[in-house]
Amino acid sequence: MKKIFTLSVLLCQLVGCTKLTVDNSVVANFDLNRFLGNWYEIARFDHKFERGMEQTNALYTLREDGKISVLNTGMKNGKYSQAKGVAKLTDESALLRVSFWRPFYSDYRVMLVDDEYQYALVGSGSDDYLWILSRVPKISDDVRDLILSEAQRRGYDTDKLIWVNQ
Repeated sequence: MKKIFTLSVLLCQLVGCTKLTVDNSVVANFDLNRFLGNWYEIARFDHKFERGMEQTNALYTLREDGKISVLNTGMKNGKYSQAKGVAKLTDESALLRVSFWRPFYSDYRVMLVDDEYQYALVGSGSDDYLWILSRVPKISDDVRDLILSEAQRRGYDTDKLIWVNQ
């Protein structure tokens, strides 16, 4: 019985059995082809996978099988680092399922993207992850304020954001 309980707890941690306290709904009319390409990570919530990373960016490219290649790069302690993953489409166009450790996939929710696909607010299936992305390494104060306002409206604690050195 103890093994079953321990396995259940571990499974919940992996797939996210916690109560969601934010609005992580995705944008309507999402155009994946316009989203593909390089994105700079402007800010993020702290998590162990990127802790200490700077100059981080993500490159999304469409594969022949219809999935998306994900290449995350950055610097940690002066050393270049990269992580390769794959994303697959879902029934909701702005909701992808991303994996860096197959067979485990996590939600990648595009919650805000501007009309020109120059900046985005991305969340996950829980309130533990949040990213601000941009096509350029630095965003204007107006764009920052707009994105922060949207994240706060959705219930995210924007004081937890780490602003990435680019």
